Amino acid sequence: MVFSVKTFNNIHKIGLAKLGDAFAIDGERAADPDAYILRSQSLHGETFPKSLKAIARAGAGTNNIPIDQASESGIVVFNTPGANANAVKEAVLTAILLSARDYLSANSWANSLVGEDIPKQIEAGKSQFAGSEIAGKTLGVIGLGAIGARIANDARRLGMNVLGYDPYVSIETAWSISSHVQRVSDLKEIFSQSDYITIHVPLTDDTKHTFDSTAFAQMKKDTVIINFARAELVDNQALFEALEAGVVRRYVTDFGTKDLLNKEGVTVFPHLGGSTQEAELNCAIMASQTVRRFLETGEITNAVNFPNMHQVQEAPYRITLINKNVPNIVAKISTAVSELDINIDNILNRSKGDYAYTLLDLDETDAAKVDQLVALFEASENIIRVRLIPLATS
Repeated sequence: MVFSVKTFNNIHKIGLAKLGDAFAIDGERAADPDAYILRSQSLHGETFPKSLKAIARAGAGTNNIPIDQASESGIVVFNTPGANANAVKEAVLTAILLSARDYLSANSWANSLVGEDIPKQIEAGKSQFAGSEIAGKTLGVIGLGAIGARIANDARRLGMNVLGYDPYVSIETAWSISSHVQRVSDLKEIFSQSDYITIHVPLTDDTKHTFDSTAFAQMKKDTVIINFARAELVDNQALFEALEAGVVRRYVTDFGTKDLLNKEGVTVFPHLGGSTQEAELNCAIMASQTVRRFLETGEITNAVNFPNMHQVQEAPYRITLINKNVPNIVAKISTAVSELDINIDNILNRSKGDYAYTLLDLDETDAAKVDQLVALFEASENIIRVRLIPLATS
């Protein structure tokens, strides 16, 4: 079976090669694709083709994808957490160093000089750009995921005191964080004690405007705020008031909006955090690998709208089900199987929010009976999508 994949934006060709020979990329069936792979392309307002089973975002954020719409259509949405983490980490550390020494303003001033005595002018005027060292300063890291953990560890190596806040940090990430990073349980400690604050959390109703007037009121003078996560995490009007009051010395962001441009104390970068050759390749590889695994085996890794699901297939047939998370659905699935006198080799069912996903492996060689079962599932009002995956013979 050949799967069709439609790409948006410029997805690294070496990464796409990980899909393998069973995948046609942007070919004749691109209008009827099994999967999308994209970077920043917005899918809001789009109508998804019925053939679409997966959307893979080559990056961590998925704000450009209508997740609820995809879930309702039985489409699994993947991202690539950690694939661009090192690139963003380096961008944030660069922002810290640039804020400490104001190299950008110094460069602009030096390039504005005219005359034959440039060295003399530089020596006479350089004192206006005297900065401070970051060693001994306190960095507050909000969000200790793949990016935040790396920043915390490397900032410690640069001599900074590091405070970390993340009530949901995974066990795996927790083990990777230096014991010298002080974990705090209240954001107030980050706001009140930090000289620099960087945020690395997804945008949700709870995290929107994490930096608001209340947060800024808790900060000490000359705090530097760094935002390479999402623009909406900062209330810009409250930020401008904090800049005017001297509470915030500089705001560095990777998300430009009209009101931020050419604003005193604000440094805007054009969304460059993950824009390195290495990060783009890593994201393309991870996106391709997750799409391939899902379409070939039904297994899910790094989905944002469905749980991770891994189960080795040894039975002749596997049926995957995306269903509404309603009571007794597993019992109904089992009953339908037994009524056709089919044995279940293995079954795995997990839910996430309003939806659930089932891997159903059948110890049955009669293709007609399996097709009959598929038809029963497709007729069920609570089952959104059904896929039949025969055991690979190669």
